Amino acid sequence: MAMSSGRLPPTRRQFLTRVGVLAGSAGLYQAMTSLGHAMQSDFKGPPKLSGAKAGTTVLVLGAGLAGMLSAYELRKAGYSVRVLEFQNRAGGRNMTLRGGDTLTELGGATQKIGFAKGNYINPGPWRIPYHHQGLLHYCREFGIALEPFVQLNHNAWLHSSSAFDGKPVRYREFASDLNGYTGELLSKAIDQHKLDDVITHEEQQHVLATMRGWSGLSDKNTWEVGARSSLRRGYDKMPSAGVEGAPTYSNPLPRAEVMKSGLWRWMAFPEVLDMQTTMFQPVGGMDQIGKGFASRVGDLITLGCAVTAIHQDEHMVKVAYKDCQNGNVLREVTAEYCVCTIPLPVLSQLDIQVSGPLKAAIAAVPYASSVKLAFEFKRRFWEEDEQIYGGISFTDQPISQISYPSHGALSKGAAVLLAGYMFGPAAYDFAGMTPDQRVAEGLRQGSVFHPKSYRREFLNGIGVAWSRMPWTLGCCSMWSEQARKTHYKTLVSMDNRIVLAGEHASYVGCWQEGAILSSLSAVTQLHKRATGAA
Repeated sequence: MAMSSGRLPPTRRQFLTRVGVLAGSAGLYQAMTSLGHAMQSDFKGPPKLSGAKAGTTVLVLGAGLAGMLSAYELRKAGYSVRVLEFQNRAGGRNMTLRGGDTLTELGGATQKIGFAKGNYINPGPWRIPYHHQGLLHYCREFGIALEPFVQLNHNAWLHSSSAFDGKPVRYREFASDLNGYTGELLSKAIDQHKLDDVITHEEQQHVLATMRGWSGLSDKNTWEVGARSSLRRGYDKMPSAGVEGAPTYSNPLPRAEVMKSGLWRWMAFPEVLDMQTTMFQPVGGMDQIGKGFASRVGDLITLGCAVTAIHQDEHMVKVAYKDCQNGNVLREVTAEYCVCTIPLPVLSQLDIQVSGPLKAAIAAVPYASSVKLAFEFKRRFWEEDEQIYGGISFTDQPISQISYPSHGALSKGAAVLLAGYMFGPAAYDFAGMTPDQRVAEGLRQGSVFHPKSYRREFLNGIGVAWSRMPWTLGCCSMWSEQARKTHYKTLVSMDNRIVLAGEHASYVGCWQEGAILSSLSAVTQLHKRATGAA
């Protein structure tokens, strides 16, 4: 970069630091992306598993996506495969709840879903980034229809209990004001020669022109009431027709309030690679993916099998399990190899015969606590009254957010929205409540967004606490940097005749793509071992 005053150009780290100070984390992430730091899924196509000895037996534990994909690719390669699944359904955390379904958690609390026909909620995964090409590949291959998931809606709400008198503000208003004030401050810094050591005079003129156009600044390089600002943040009175058709410009929020509110973090959220558009969801519910996978390997799956022990020697793997569909009778099954996709909090409690380092790795990875709330309302008041079609409203309250459905826009009748999505301490607090208490508290907190309609239009609701699901004991893996350094390679490497798979066995944790990629890695390792190539 050319410099004035004979000074040395700033290093990349110094440049990124300066961007971070001036533009916040969203601007910093954008700069890092432009410098090539953002990573995408490394899916390069299905594995090429040739040369397998026909009839070689493989036992797959778990019929989530990782387990079913392992079974699919191994059978395609010529292996004799069997899958054991604890639940009475395939799909694992890939699930959808509809009217008439029941959900029983640890402690015995059972929720019966009361949604109207056609309504549903995805309590586990609920969106798919465009760059998760492994999952998208198999959706295409298995004929699973997808539709856009609306991640960002400029007409949704942002809320902080300590800002703007505790009242929510429209995303578009806050985002426009933050961008406008940031552009104004950067323009002032250039005018006052505060950035002469960073960019040349010619570049300064380009930046000024960019700020004016990007931020909607006035000809004086200020963010103020007028046509340009209202074109971004909206009007107090929208342009219309007739004698009274002229619009009324809106007033920007006070700069000090905007800057100290902390709401900028929700602007940064959709800029993170995993959350960028376009995102997808399956038509008809997330479980359409699980059903699509099961359509290829359903004949290999035995449901209701609670694994109690996994032993191996130099020749065979032996698995003991309770047959829950037949009086909990104890059974055993053997195979030459095993792909184990059992979630780690469950696996760590089983009698599993693997190396000491792998046992340590299994025990080293905790799972996050997560809670999702889903409420059904009499009508789509967020669309009819507020013109919010999909997207997310964010709050600093424990519920964190509510997400409006991306499907069924403009339809009549009852509809379901995601009424809360919690991780960490808030999730533990909600998990400790009864299901009815979760719903009541979600209603109280969610009313901040829609005070006139939220309670009045409410029909019924549920609260799903993943830490209380007996078959997973948590939402997803939460690797620490130290745990990755110490245990990751051991966890994902074959241990004699056993190999692990699942989102926990990847760097794409908490996403279905992690399950897909880990499965492909696992079956490739197994195949090399079985054919003597490793």
